[in-house]
Amino acid sequence: MSQVVIKTADEISLMRDASRIVIEVLDAMERAAGPGVSTWELERIAEELTARRGAKPAFKGYMGFPCCLCASINEEVVHGIPSKKRKLAEGDLLKLDFGVSIRGYFGDAARTVPIGKISEEARALVEGTQQALKVGIEQAVKGNRVGDIGFAVQRFAESKGYSVVRDFVGHGIGRELHEQPQVPNFGWPSTGMKLRPGITLAIEPMVNQGTHKVELLDDEWTAVTLDRKLSAHFEHTVLVTEDGPEILTRLP
Repeated sequence: MSQVVIKTADEISLMRDASRIVIEVLDAMERAAGPGVSTWELERIAEELTARRGAKPAFKGYMGFPCCLCASINEEVVHGIPSKKRKLAEGDLLKLDFGVSIRGYFGDAARTVPIGKISEEARALVEGTQQALKVGIEQAVKGNRVGDIGFAVQRFAESKGYSVVRDFVGHGIGRELHEQPQVPNFGWPSTGMKLRPGITLAIEPMVNQGTHKVELLDDEWTAVTLDRKLSAHFEHTVLVTEDGPEILTRLP
């Protein structure tokens, strides 16, 4: 990871452009996702729409990852590889994690998509993870520290009886997909780097029904919960401003 970079107005504008494309493509994939649809079909949508918008997929080729999209299902936490053989089923929780770069600047976001009718327990996990992201973003303000974000996420998730993944964390983003600082979804308030206007962060709680522990599958990419219970994941690219956090990966 590189050092912390304070973004200029022009750089932030480019990140807004990248972030807008990320959301448009995620929206298209979410509309297409349903029982019987393969995760490879979603990968194809991501690649086509990214190219059509003049952007580059952020993940494909990054550290050897083979696809544009991370598509993770149920107990899969993150970094699931799209496959023609893997088809969505009623009741699945699909995690879509996707990023692009345009003119050298990145946007990155993730969401958990219910496939058809899901269980009440699964729905509660999705809603709890979404709320954990919200309370984390609320801490991304001038003068706070990175630890304030992680503490807020962890406290909320654990108050609902869930755990937060520790092996994967959020990160700075901008000229590179992963910049400093790391943004854990756990920690202590008033610790870590102080936040300043112009800092851009990818805040991304990964919340599990059971243990926080994960392991990698044989493909050496897909991370799954150790106890094989469900996991949910939400992420936004966020700008720290003088007036509070601005979510870049949210359409106006």
